[in-house]
Amino acid sequence: MAFGAEELRVLRRALALALHPRPASADDVQDCLRLAESVDEATREGARLRAFLLADLARYRAALPGTAGGYLVLLEEALGAGYRPDPDDLAALRALRGNPAAASLLDRCQNLAEQDVRTRLAGRATPVVQQSRTRLLAIAGGRASEEPVKKPVDRPATGPKQQPQSPVKTPRPDRPIPTPGEVFPPKRKPAPPPANPPQQLAAG
Repeated sequence: MAFGAEELRVLRRALALALHPRPASADDVQDCLRLAESVDEATREGARLRAFLLADLARYRAALPGTAGGYLVLLEEALGAGYRPDPDDLAALRALRGNPAAASLLDRCQNLAEQDVRTRLAGRATPVVQQSRTRLLAIAGGRASEEPVKKPVDRPATGPKQQPQSPVKTPRPDRPIPTPGEVFPPKRKPAPPPANPPQQLAAG
């Protein structure tokens, strides 16, 4: 994406505002908005052109070997635009390796394919390494959770439980202590027999 002289001046003012915040004038705001709209439109146009290019590349590849010249030109243009070759491109280039241009593109595409494979493998290996590290940290005795292990608190040894003793009853201060005479009263003497017992009449 290329910027014109006027667009570069607007971009420079926008960067200055971002680095040194200050109230922006109405003209600066309008220029920045127009530049943003131009960038968005250029991005959309670039995506449309890339889609057309890849569609043409697929048509030329399907018509090989008669379209080898156009296919190689389109493939080189697509690689310059960030296209990553797929297995169909590699197979087509291997079939055209007798052509010097095709052999050169084959080496370039194979290097790109190997880079993609290494990137994917590295992306898959990173979670595995992190997971393995997590498992190792979870092993007791290692750098497990990186937290100090709390030692159990030593509690004093407890003997057999003692039965609770009944509370000792104390005399109430408002009640006098009974005397022995009150606790053990004297025994009463039996009443003496009457002096003149009545005579019983014998039955005749």
